[in-house]
Amino acid sequence: MPKHPETLPGPAGAMPGPGSGPGPEGLDARLVVDRGSFHLDVALTAAPGDVVALLGPNGAGKTTALRALAGLAPLTAGHLRLDGADLHRTPPESRPVGVVFQDYLLFPHLTALDNVAFGPRCRGAGKAEARARAAAWLDRMGLSEHAGARPRHLSGGQAQRVALARALATHPRLLLLDEPLAALDARTRLEVRARLRRHLAAFEAVAVLVTHDPLDAMVLADRLVVVERGRIVQEGTPSDIARHPRTEYIAQLVGLNLYRGQGDGHTVRLDAGPAVSTTEDLSGPVFVAFPPGAVTLHRDRPTGSSARNLWRCAVAGLETHGDQIRAELTGELSLAADLTTVAAAELDLHPGAPVWAAVKATQTHAYPA
Repeated sequence: MPKHPETLPGPAGAMPGPGSGPGPEGLDARLVVDRGSFHLDVALTAAPGDVVALLGPNGAGKTTALRALAGLAPLTAGHLRLDGADLHRTPPESRPVGVVFQDYLLFPHLTALDNVAFGPRCRGAGKAEARARAAAWLDRMGLSEHAGARPRHLSGGQAQRVALARALATHPRLLLLDEPLAALDARTRLEVRARLRRHLAAFEAVAVLVTHDPLDAMVLADRLVVVERGRIVQEGTPSDIARHPRTEYIAQLVGLNLYRGQGDGHTVRLDAGPAVSTTEDLSGPVFVAFPPGAVTLHRDRPTGSSARNLWRCAVAGLETHGDQIRAELTGELSLAADLTTVAAAELDLHPGAPVWAAVKATQTHAYPA
């Protein structure tokens, strides 16, 4: 994500430059947390300027990891270093960390200006300096005219920006965002996501955000770290994750049918199910994926079809998916297929209906497991 230092505020709201860290810069952490029967073991590294998204299903351990970074959940083992400094035993209030909570947690009795000034005041700034710094951040967020408003008079998007300004006003070297857009309605979310992306692009330290929304992660982050059951199952750039999902959860997030099998030339023999023809020539353990939109459905076995992959299935369920109908299929191969409402009506699709599913080899993608 490109950085734009020229957009940073002046001295009152400036953030430390890359040379301000005491030693190796950025985040170096292994977060081991035991909480009852749940065990988290996640390693995270990030350089200044990186935006990392922790993505995963509910209960995967994302929020526990964020709380450990903030000092709100003690480590059972591992380490936590930021710009070379060991933060393992540093109290939360003494860490150079800013946090934007899911519900923002603004003080209801304080104005937007005083909410933002609260952080600098806690770090020892005088009242005038803290309010000047807060005013600079509110101006940067486009909220100067709301400086005197209390949280109940702010919209969801405005409250989110006040919370972000409050976190940044302390000059953090690590910014943590817990589901930063979850409390917003769909329309506001689009605008705030674009604004947040610009602010993160200008942030010169490390930012870590937790989300279950793949679009938020893809748009806001430079790197995705996918967590399931307390462990990292995949990490990489958004485009790499989208093209090469390695678990069923990730495949569903990015809208792909995903299978694992053994490659034998241009054929992948699935671990559970039939063989799939591909254009790639691979051997050994592989994944093969294709989008639901690549699947064509037929009530009778097609003749003369150019598709090299053809399976007899039955409709397990139908649901609206955007402007299309998604059919969940079982049979020789379990898969999802997307088709138009007109096509679904013409095929007389309903739960239990027998169909033939076809996919061209050119629309599959195989890669090493």
